[in-house]
Amino acid sequence: MELVDYLFYVILPVLVFSALLVFVRFALGPSISDRVVALDLLLTIGIGIIVVYAIYTNQPHYLDIAMILGLIAFLGTVAFSYYIEKRQENG
Repeated sequence: MELVDYLFYVILPVLVFSALLVFVRFALGPSISDRVVALDLLLTIGIGIIVVYAIYTNQPHYLDIAMILGLIAFLGTVAFSYYIEKRQENG
């Protein structure tokens, strides 16, 4: 089994299944914090899918997109934690 077969038949289905499970948590999350964490994990899984696709198609340009998406996800999480901190200080 070559690397491409392993990526396509093992890693990609695991990523898709985990994305479905996290999407359920995103839809049913009881609090906003649960939904933000689920959204961050969905973006991380999406980055993994983009990386697998970049390796599968042998096009490294997609890795730049994955890196930018990771930076946006990180900044969104930091902004949400800042919002939660300020909201707790005010009341």
